[in-house]
Amino acid sequence: MIHLRYQLERVAQRIVDLWFMTIPRSRPSHQALLDGKIISHRGEHDNLQVKENTLAAFARVVEAGAWGIEFDVRWTRDLEPVVIHDPDTRRVFDVELVVAEVNLSELRQRVTEIPTLTEVVERFGGACHLMVELKCDGLGAEEARAKRLQEIFSSLTPGADYHFLALQFDLFDLVKFAGNEACLPVAELNTSTFSDTALARNLAGACGHYLLFSQDMIERHHRQGQKVGTGFIVSRFGFYRELNRGVDWVFTNNVLELEAIRQQLLLQA
Repeated sequence: MIHLRYQLERVAQRIVDLWFMTIPRSRPSHQALLDGKIISHRGEHDNLQVKENTLAAFARVVEAGAWGIEFDVRWTRDLEPVVIHDPDTRRVFDVELVVAEVNLSELRQRVTEIPTLTEVVERFGGACHLMVELKCDGLGAEEARAKRLQEIFSSLTPGADYHFLALQFDLFDLVKFAGNEACLPVAELNTSTFSDTALARNLAGACGHYLLFSQDMIERHHRQGQKVGTGFIVSRFGFYRELNRGVDWVFTNNVLELEAIRQQLLLQA
């Protein structure tokens, strides 16, 4: 069921993207080009030769100078955080395996490309900004998991080097050590509610789909000193629109293309 929903969401998003990429937008200002940060969504991947959320996918964009990478974290049965979006490995790796039902050793034996969170942080932490999305799994053991996350991120500065993202506010209980300045709720369809709650709790800001995050919401967050991230931008005109609206973080699956556009415009300034 999760894979069918994923495919339907992709189709709906593609339709919206095709419409937005046909509407001309004015060129962003030099300052907007400098201020808007591009973040690679799960790395540069095609899920054929290079799989999403893998070291290879992240290395491609970090080596190209990407400002940040976004990735997802789930937990194995023996409570080791690993980097994968889905609760199972079927969609991306074509292996019937539920992450929360196996120990790390078995996971690594059967799907060698899935990195641990420790590996990603040690390799890319400090080299680029880390946007770490926490996933819900119902494993419990919150105290042990919170301690493990604190250990992994101990060498980095919250807010400056990394942020935690989540679709549910209660997941931020695992990362209280990082403080509110490192917590970013991600809205699906309930963007207004998530925006209001982020403002009320004085979090780092909020993220959501570019179609649903209004200009008024962006300005409200900025007035309170918070930031806004929108995704997933796929085209030049979509990129222009978000920078012109003052969006702080642009999440995309096309980071190399958008970064090339940004660099070209900066050279022409």
